[in-house]
Amino acid sequence: MTSLGKLIFIDIHSRNPKVSFSNDLQTSYVESLSFAFQNLFHMPFDIIENYGNTIHTLDISHNKFCRNLQFLSEFENLTSLNLDYNNIDDFTVFPYMPKLQLLWINHNKIDQLYPFIKNLYESMPNLKYLSLMGNKAAPSYLNGGTFYDYLQYRLFIISWFPHLVHLDDRTITVEQYEEAKRLFKRPFLESLSENAPLPDCLKYLHKKLANMFFKPILPNKQQSRGTNFVI
Repeated sequence: MTSLGKLIFIDIHSRNPKVSFSNDLQTSYVESLSFAFQNLFHMPFDIIENYGNTIHTLDISHNKFCRNLQFLSEFENLTSLNLDYNNIDDFTVFPYMPKLQLLWINHNKIDQLYPFIKNLYESMPNLKYLSLMGNKAAPSYLNGGTFYDYLQYRLFIISWFPHLVHLDDRTITVEQYEEAKRLFKRPFLESLSENAPLPDCLKYLHKKLANMFFKPILPNKQQSRGTNFVI
C-alpha cells in the first residue's frame, strides 16, 4: 500500500490513463482518486486545491471521516463517492452535491433513518445509486432484522429519492415506487417543491415546519401484512 506522500493518481476511465505523483503536487487531469485505507480524518488541502475541479469519482473508504465532510463541496463535479467503513452517523450532514449520482456508505454508524435520509435527500437530490448495507438502520438477516423490517426500510428510502434506480444490492422496480408513495405520503409543500422550484423564503419556512411537526412513522409490525410488497 502506498502512503499519502507517494500516491499514484490514475484516471481509470480514460483509454490512455494519465499518471501523476502527489509528492510534487503537479496538477494533471484526473477523474478518479482513491484515498482508501489512509487513516484520514480530513482531506489534505493540496488535494482539494489541485484536483477539486476535475474529480468525478472519489474513494475515501476505510478511513475515519464522520461529520467533517464540508470539503466535499469543493469537488464540484463529483458524481460517485465511496465512504464505506468510516464513522458516518445519524447526525452527519453532507454539503449540497446536486451532481452526485452514486453514494456508497456501507458499514458506517447510521442507527436511525430519520432525519438522516431527509438530510441526505436535501444534500443529494439526484442520487441514482445508494447503498447503506452494514448499518444498523439498514435491517437485514445479517444484523437481526426481519424481512418485514427490510421492506419498510427499503420503501421508506425509495419514497425520498425520486431518481433512485438501485438501492443496496437490488434494482428498484416500478411497483416498489408505487408502494413507497402509498405508504409514505409526503407533505403538500414538499411534493410541490419536487416538481417546481420554490422561493427561498418558502423553502426555509417549509423546512422549519417539517422539522417541528413532521416525522414519518414506519408501519407497525403488528399491523396486517396483507399488502403485496414486491422486492
